[in-house]
Amino acid sequence: RVVRSRITWLILLFVAETLTGTVLRAFEDELAKVVALAFFVPLIIGTGGNAGSQTVSTIIRALALGEVRTSDVLRVLGKELLTGVLLGVLLGVIAFFRAQLWGVGPQLGLCVAITIFVVCVWANVVGSVIPLAAHALKIDPTVVSGPMITTLVDASGLFIYLSVAHLTITALKGG
Repeated sequence: RVVRSRITWLILLFVAETLTGTVLRAFEDELAKVVALAFFVPLIIGTGGNAGSQTVSTIIRALALGEVRTSDVLRVLGKELLTGVLLGVLLGVIAFFRAQLWGVGPQLGLCVAITIFVVCVWANVVGSVIPLAAHALKIDPTVVSGPMITTLVDASGLFIYLSVAHLTITALKGG
């Protein structure tokens, strides 16, 4: 019964995870031009996944304890948006200096910092909505929320990162 309750979601999310590969293929030229972009992929998707997982866990606990109801979605969303902004700023600053320690230059450091900020905000917002939506749809949020946040943040985090890179790094703009 436990496997039956989990396998459908895992198969769906397994298929959805191919989006990550699709994003990487779509930005193949950018990665080829600035190979150092690849150094930060684990940091970006790991940070997003961790931030999202923390949010998901917090919301599921609050649902279980009756501290939050699905009707509280706007209040929860506002709180998690602010939390994402604060975490994003703090982690973005750390990421910038980490990038400088690796000697990749200020452009890539700024790109990583901006991406960490955006990914933290995005992961917190999405991570607050997923368990509330699952609960409203009478789906067990403990089964779907963790895998779904990981899948969404992996693919969207890479897209955000490589889009920010395309907009901020001179070598990618042809200049």
